[in-house]
Amino acid sequence: MSADGGMSVDAEVRRGTNHGRRHSALLGGGLLLAVAVVLAALNLRPSITAVASVLDEMRNDLAASGVWAGALTTAPGLCFAIAGLAAPLLARRVGVNAGVATALTVLTAGLLLRILDGPLVVLGGTLVASAGIAFANVLIPVVVKASFATKVGLMTGIYTAALQAGGALGSSVTPPLDAALGGWRSALGSWAMLSALALVLWLIAMRGAASVTKAPGGVSGGRSLLRSPLAWIVTIFFGSQASLAYVVMGWLPQVLMDAGVTRTTAGLLLGLVSILGLPVSLVVPAMAARQGSQSWWIVGLGVFGIAGVTGLMIAPSASPLLWSILVGIGMSVFSLALTTIALRARDSADTAKLSGMAQGFGYLLAALGPFLFGLLHDLTGGWTVSFAMLLAIVAGQMVFGFLAGRPRYV
Repeated sequence: MSADGGMSVDAEVRRGTNHGRRHSALLGGGLLLAVAVVLAALNLRPSITAVASVLDEMRNDLAASGVWAGALTTAPGLCFAIAGLAAPLLARRVGVNAGVATALTVLTAGLLLRILDGPLVVLGGTLVASAGIAFANVLIPVVVKASFATKVGLMTGIYTAALQAGGALGSSVTPPLDAALGGWRSALGSWAMLSALALVLWLIAMRGAASVTKAPGGVSGGRSLLRSPLAWIVTIFFGSQASLAYVVMGWLPQVLMDAGVTRTTAGLLLGLVSILGLPVSLVVPAMAARQGSQSWWIVGLGVFGIAGVTGLMIAPSASPLLWSILVGIGMSVFSLALTTIALRARDSADTAKLSGMAQGFGYLLAALGPFLFGLLHDLTGGWTVSFAMLLAIVAGQMVFGFLAGRPRYV
């Protein structure tokens, strides 16, 4: 594995070519790989955020129940959990690069499948697409750790910013696509074009990084992290911040529309929530990674999340823009969750294990968030109790994030 920016040294370099050719190959491979990582990341959120802005239209068209809507918003988290735990095994069998390519292929297939038929096919296609996202979620941080070892914070920030930009695109662009293309099926299906483009670029980048098609150090072999208290702390931190994110992505438009906000504005506000993480992700992870501890960065971002959720609970119609801004800043702690995974592991093999564990079990915990949020709304007829539950989740995120941010290794 290269430690200074390239994905890995190819066969010719490994046989001992001169330093100048090695340096040139690494620079070229690193740039192409960085672009491929960014484009892949842009595809890991629209599958989810695009649905929220047209969910009621989907329900009306499909004559689907509220239970189906709850399952549709919960399915990605559950799928992320199951597929996330399996991702290290996939990497061991086919390699990290090929694993990401497989993930993008599965994502593209799921995006196309879910627009073909009725409620069950929509749900099934969402599960397939979410499986592809889950594999990529786990494996791309391994690529970052192995290929950009001296710039983990910076590259993680760029990757996270691209994730959030994709989420913003999904929620803000889908309503206009819905109007322009004549319905939710065409609007949702159009996102398959972006994932197919990412797949093509990734395959091109793989050709320049053939020697890393094998997983580093036995990704799924060796010691287990299940007995590591720190690994579980990181997992709970990741799960709690993901729970906040998926509640917001799944339910914020509906909450705002119930408060009198128009559909288009609600979609744009959800896009704003996602895109606010861009500047934070580009700046904070690199700064935090240079310090011994990331704890107070995590707590500080959590305070913004608490303030935004409280505003939505008490007076959602008073200042939906302000509450959305505060929630968006709070949700940008995701960039530090990914940075923490990389920094709490000594090498790429442990990064893969910790990434799989944190995202596998973490998303299993997170999947309960949107389901319980909707269930409590149905039981109480309002949003207050649902938001009280969300406040407890954010408080837990701050506690476990503080512990996860301290400098040590699994």
